Amino acid sequence: MQQKQFMDKYPIFELTLEKTECRFNTSGEIFDYLMAQIESHPKAKFIAQFDHLAHTQAIDGEINAEILAAGHVIFCFGTKLPNAQVMAVRPRSIAVTEFADSFVINFMEPPMPVATEAMESWVKALQK
Repeated sequence: MQQKQFMDKYPIFELTLEKTECRFNTSGEIFDYLMAQIESHPKAKFIAQFDHLAHTQAIDGEINAEILAAGHVIFCFGTKLPNAQVMAVRPRSIAVTEFADSFVINFMEPPMPVATEAMESWVKALQK
């Protein structure tokens, strides 16, 4: 797993797995696994799954031809509401992008260490 700065301002975590290195064969199986992790976590709450590829196709948006599937699992770890500003960094999501021979799984770094640790462990566990 790598920590990166996307567009010089967004801190992200990213893991690229060759399909032969992944415990799962499809992005759908990865989403099922992530949703199970969220639902079994005592502080996390599943919100939705978003098919980003279908959305972009529906609005006739631009799509890299190599992308076979792209979506997000959306959830929240919020354990406190100390102010209105914390709402700007919630909820969380983990993105899964499927290519012919690989998956890219990434998420923006949460401001909460407990969330970062959980999300990082879930993603790392995708490796065989």
